[in-house]
Amino acid sequence: MKTNKIIKKGLLILSGIFVLFAAILLFHIITAKPPVYDTPNLQVSRIDFKSDIDSLQAKKICADLRSIKGLTSDSIIVKRNVVVYFHNNKITNSEKVFNELMAKGRYDAQRYILPANLADKEVCPMNQNSLSYRLSQKINRFFN
Repeated sequence: MKTNKIIKKGLLILSGIFVLFAAILLFHIITAKPPVYDTPNLQVSRIDFKSDIDSLQAKKICADLRSIKGLTSDSIIVKRNVVVYFHNNKITNSEKVFNELMAKGRYDAQRYILPANLADKEVCPMNQNSLSYRLSQKINRFFN
């Protein structure tokens, strides 16, 4: 008889804790705000080099690119005669970066320009008419 009271009391306490945690979780979900990013205007650009880039030249290219305003130091990738970098398109654009890089060093390179047939192509990998996409959009709008 006494063990039944202890078990009931324990289950009541556990269910109370569960309801409390569920209420706290629900409160946090409802009151959560979407994150605000300081750099929503990042754009990726590319420069193709006609000659092979050795490690010494890669370091010089990276140093030259880091000195250009609008690029961050950790956003430069040098591989297989191609330099890929991220820049803030409110501060600079790929043409300005390319011209400044060519002014800093005599490189045999050209700026990569996206072909017209790819420029208009959507980049979202999901089918926007699918049920899963529409459902995720509704859930996103509900919580934001």
